[in-house]
Amino acid sequence: MMCRAPSATQPATAETQAITDKVKSQLEEKENKKFPVFKALEFKSELVAGKNYFIKVQAEEDDFAHIRVFESLPHENKPVALTSYQTNKGRHDKLTYF
Repeated sequence: MMCRAPSATQPATAETQAITDKVKSQLEEKENKKFPVFKALEFKSELVAGKNYFIKVQAEEDDFAHIRVFESLPHENKPVALTSYQTNKGRHDKLTYF
């Protein structure tokens, strides 16, 4: 993977779901609501000074969100952070850079 070039969209993995679980409360706080479902469906990643993840998440039965999560370099020992998000997405909306 090249720096600053997002990967192709891939099916979510257990690692992607774990990252998604770590930022769920951050999105709930920003949106001031609880999400009954928070399932990672697919993702792209981008190597920067750490890694950006662009993740399509099923947030409710028929409601989806696209979230961008930053994972710092291991030696920095920082938690993953929700850096941006888009709500009111549909199941078939393409996951793009934002």
